[in-house]
Amino acid sequence: GHLLTSALSTAKVRAQVVQGQVRLGNYHLKEINVCVCVCVYVCVGVDTDLLPASGGEEMTLGFLQELVKILFGYICKSSQRSSKVLDFHHPHQLKDGLEGFSLNLPDQPETLEQILVDCRDTLKYGVSTGHPRFFNQLSSGLDVIGVAGEWLTSTANTNMFTYEVSPVFLLMEEILLRKMQSIVGWSDDDGDGIFCPGGTISNLYSILLARYHFYPEVKTRGMGALPQLALFTSEHSHYSVKKSAAVLGIGSENVAVVKCDERWAYLLSLQGLVPFYVNATAGTTVYGAFDPLNDIADICHRHTLWMHVDAAWGGGLLMSDRHRMKLQGIERACSVTWNPHKMMGVPLQCSAILVKKKGLLKECNEFCAEYLFQMDKPYNVSYDTGDKSIQCGRHVDAFKLWLMWKAKGSEGFGTQVNKCLENAEYLYDQLQMRTDFELVFKDKPEHSNVCFWYIPPSLRGLPLGTERDKRLHQVAPQIKGRMMEKGSVLIGYQPLGDKVNFFRCVFSNPATQQEDIDFLLDEIVWLGHDL
Repeated sequence: GHLLTSALSTAKVRAQVVQGQVRLGNYHLKEINVCVCVCVYVCVGVDTDLLPASGGEEMTLGFLQELVKILFGYICKSSQRSSKVLDFHHPHQLKDGLEGFSLNLPDQPETLEQILVDCRDTLKYGVSTGHPRFFNQLSSGLDVIGVAGEWLTSTANTNMFTYEVSPVFLLMEEILLRKMQSIVGWSDDDGDGIFCPGGTISNLYSILLARYHFYPEVKTRGMGALPQLALFTSEHSHYSVKKSAAVLGIGSENVAVVKCDERWAYLLSLQGLVPFYVNATAGTTVYGAFDPLNDIADICHRHTLWMHVDAAWGGGLLMSDRHRMKLQGIERACSVTWNPHKMMGVPLQCSAILVKKKGLLKECNEFCAEYLFQMDKPYNVSYDTGDKSIQCGRHVDAFKLWLMWKAKGSEGFGTQVNKCLENAEYLYDQLQMRTDFELVFKDKPEHSNVCFWYIPPSLRGLPLGTERDKRLHQVAPQIKGRMMEKGSVLIGYQPLGDKVNFFRCVFSNPATQQEDIDFLLDEIVWLGHDL
């Protein structure tokens, strides 16, 4: 009792002791002796009292236990439909500070109690992407095994450039890449790859490799030694294709955009330009559509073009026996982008570039830095994969996928994919039966994307035309604004081509049920009935 009183007095922290139990701030501890430990770390309050400081074991344990309580509470809350998807505040509100939550950085260290409060508030004011009613992005859900993998990765805090500092993780990455290559349909003798910081970088790798494959002199002599190159992609492909062309010095204007109702062969003859690369999309970002991979592969074979398949979104369907036929022809690609952090639910980030020609990644990117890649190491230096990458330091993105694969098996991922596409079909069926919504496309969705308009009562009598489109274009943004303020559900919208703003609902969260889809439609009606 004296130690407890002394600790509390020294710390100037308010506490209540009632019938042998202690309440300290927001924390309730049943054992007083535990409270002493908590009080000490709260009181001293600087990270120098945590490990690796001498004698910091107990304080570190107490701090991490409280942190786990915060994280566990957030995970539980994320699955509760009564909780908000987000507690929205405008940027100026967050910058000004809310209820003791300040973004400003202090000159002096703050207490560990404040650090815990900051952790809690960071989650409180963020977006709960694991909520069953978060439909806003292609990556959603909160997989507990994946979270455990991310924690372990951060604890290990190592780098993926050499076997000597990352032996287990590098072998896991190799096994994962081989597994993914076999699922694509490549033989054991083919294939290479690397995990990247997202699908945009994976797509950039594909153009980089294609250019080097045809013109290896570009590595030393630059673009001035090459003819004026051109590449092809569809009008609904990801914007990263044009961005990559700009980054690599090819130029965004030299990306030939093929309309989706045109034959690819139509644009193969470009005056003064030399085609070398074709990007085919398996699962477009907005519509979830699939390019005809076999037809494109025929053209690429006939004209000796590099065929890349951007399956960042659609690659997960390869795990499903029911849906993998939508990617027929992907095995003929020279390279493939596949993002397990989308349909497979792996925590961000987790993206892979798969390359059919073994050794090309290293040839294209290696510069043999002697301080990292010595050839006289006491192990097989082929496992030093850092020279495959355009990065030096590389985050361990493979482990959480490896751990989830252990927990689910290939069949578990397939079941998860099937569930997401069943949800999309259910939404499609519901929209077909209602008169207050219109589908952007009448056909059943190929992926888990469902695109639609909500038609408020004030627009239902208007004839089709410019005036109706002008007013309809304003509906989705206004509903989205109200949706964010209320925080009950979240869904994205966008215009595309000649189509005015429409909602795009995407399913990649296995926690989402049909009741959540019904709620989404009812909430849109409630929020937009007076527009």
